[in-house]
Amino acid sequence: MAKFRKHFVMCNNEQNCEWQKEIVMRKENSTNSINEQFLFQVCELNSAIAMISGRWKSQIVYSISQGNNRFHLLKRELPNISEQVLGRQLKELEMHAIIVKQEIPETVPVGVEYILTNKGLDLVPILESLCNWGKTYADGKEISICKI
Repeated sequence: MAKFRKHFVMCNNEQNCEWQKEIVMRKENSTNSINEQFLFQVCELNSAIAMISGRWKSQIVYSISQGNNRFHLLKRELPNISEQVLGRQLKELEMHAIIVKQEIPETVPVGVEYILTNKGLDLVPILESLCNWGKTYADGKEISICKI
């Protein structure tokens, strides 16, 4: 009997033409699963990229680091994200222990805030560095061939 594992994979939702993640069952011995396991063993970079992949995750992490730590504040900071996508991205960040969700005591209704873990805090300077790298080349820095 084939063994199955839950995986997050990209799929195209043709109703709204937006890429979204969904959980699907994948055979553990499928080519995709074997290739994914190989890449994760070769270099942890692949695992790291898998944790922060998603159109909005990096911006969500950065926004939380800047004090936008509640759902409505994140929605206001990122007006083009749907509530459904924001909720899903937050859950995935929680699953990877980049953020934690914490109830705010003595609020009616009960309020929730998102807090970066040490893993999330360590990610912020990496995201800032990637942002600067992207800006450098978006601003037209000359690209040349470097011999190694």
